[in-house]
Amino acid sequence: MRNFLQQTFASLVGSLLGLIIFSGISATGLLLILFAAASSSDSGPEVKDKSVVVFDLSMNITDGEPNADPIFQRALSGVEENRMGLRQVLETVEKAQRDPRIVGIYLDATRTDATNSAGYASLKEIRQALEKFRAAGKKVIAYGKDWGEREYYLSSVADTVVLNPLGMMEVNGLSSQPMFLAGALEKFGVGVQVVRVGKFKGAVEPFILTKLSPENREQTQRLLNDVWSEWRNAVGGSRKIAPQKLQAIADNQAILEASAAKSRGLVDRVAYVDEVVNDLKKLTSSDKDDKTFRQISINQYAQVPAKSVGLGRKSKNEIAVVYAEGEIVDGKGGDGEIGGDRFAKIFNKLRQDDDVKAVILRVNSPGGSATAAEVMQREVKLTRQVKPVVVSMGDMAASGGYWIASDSNRIFAEPNTITGSIGVFGLLFNGQKLANDNGITWDSVKTATYADVQTVSRPKSPQELAIYQRSVNRIYNLFLNKVSQGRKLPESKVAEIAQGRVWSGTAAKAIGLVDEIGGLNTAIEYAAKQAKLGKDWQIKEYPQNSSFEERFFGISTEETKSVLGMKATQIKPSNPLTAEFHKLQQELATLQKMNDPQGVYARLPFNLKIE
Repeated sequence: MRNFLQQTFASLVGSLLGLIIFSGISATGLLLILFAAASSSDSGPEVKDKSVVVFDLSMNITDGEPNADPIFQRALSGVEENRMGLRQVLETVEKAQRDPRIVGIYLDATRTDATNSAGYASLKEIRQALEKFRAAGKKVIAYGKDWGEREYYLSSVADTVVLNPLGMMEVNGLSSQPMFLAGALEKFGVGVQVVRVGKFKGAVEPFILTKLSPENREQTQRLLNDVWSEWRNAVGGSRKIAPQKLQAIADNQAILEASAAKSRGLVDRVAYVDEVVNDLKKLTSSDKDDKTFRQISINQYAQVPAKSVGLGRKSKNEIAVVYAEGEIVDGKGGDGEIGGDRFAKIFNKLRQDDDVKAVILRVNSPGGSATAAEVMQREVKLTRQVKPVVVSMGDMAASGGYWIASDSNRIFAEPNTITGSIGVFGLLFNGQKLANDNGITWDSVKTATYADVQTVSRPKSPQELAIYQRSVNRIYNLFLNKVSQGRKLPESKVAEIAQGRVWSGTAAKAIGLVDEIGGLNTAIEYAAKQAKLGKDWQIKEYPQNSSFEERFFGISTEETKSVLGMKATQIKPSNPLTAEFHKLQQELATLQKMNDPQGVYARLPFNLKIE
């Protein structure tokens, strides 16, 4: 026991010294930070009577809970990290709705350049939470300077929408502008060969074409139309503007100045921020001499204990929420990835945990490794045989993301969720021309015809391509069979709606790929009902973030930076040309994550992005 304590103490001191050296913090300061972080987590921040929650719409909203401890990160760096998990945002809005000390929510849309990964499906869930908040008799005020469709989609739900006199509003519809690399690859002498199944499998097109195929253009157009239709209906319903009028604005004006936005009913007032602050002072009964209104940021308010307003459950019955967010990769995977082995292990554990009565699989993924998807899907199927497994689709649950969702009790999606893409492909690169042009050659000695089939020194022969095609066909047929059995659809029907085609949540429900339209909370309520838990349950989230002690002690410098939120903040490029280079970087990053052992992938078109 003494040896154990000595080792622990030595490790503790070493970690502390390492962090002190790394960050330049004094020992006294570090102890104060530790004390602040440890003590403030119980009581939460002070909330004054008649306060307004400030919701910065530039916040980066992820599906799962961020790794960094917000209190510790703020104490260490002096900067409040502008990032929250979706369920945390939803719970915080509900908490504010029930809290008699909170009189309103202020939607701050003045900063729109920070990276915000939330798509329209996530934004819809937040929008619905804000609608409930407003229906409870509390005020929602939105203020912006340069509104785009994404920020206005949330802001339009407010009682009062205010635009800066010099501000602009973009209402010009939605677009997707994929980038094609085929010309560059050809120029530099990189050969690409493709094996695929599904005429809509657009994921390979950036590498073999210079523009969209007719099939890919068709599916992208339909998807954009569905998402845009939901936008017009939601915004139009809140602002009492017919969807046709919003379409006319998009077709004929696109960019509106403040006065035009007001005359068309998109905003209620044209005013400066100090005028809005004065109104919020009145709402919060603040003194005229106060510098600002009585407020608390949504990040800080999230730390207020739910039990203080009659929310929060404590029960031995658990509903596990498993977040599958990011690229599906073989192996354990890293941050922002869905490692097949790691997630299979989580489901295996949950299946054998008697306290876990139901599982929510929250999918927000474009897909990826077919092998990893199959490893995960098997564990989902086995878990479903023991307890309910309900899928909640986020912004996208396509291809491999749909594969892992297909064998569940029920699938929920939002109208603007991107899903489907039931198809597979393989990309075979070779550097023969690139090498030869620079004086590099290869030779080969082998003991069998196909011993060097995986070489990148030359293109694949027709016979070799046939081998890869057989593998792709086999996995595609397996994919169809999985969907057919899981969804209880004839394989002929699945084959008809597959072909790699992408669908919106609304369209997916119509063809049987989705059961119900609804968000994460709807899926949780359904799971509780299926498990016959009544109100006697609590949520537990996976993958589980490490404890404060685990995050703080015994970690490397790079891990320390990540935990403390001290990595450089990623900012969305404001220059259009820089934005395109950023897009190229994302394409290349996707290629780096392609690690399927068979080289076969079930994935969305690489650069399908709605702007």
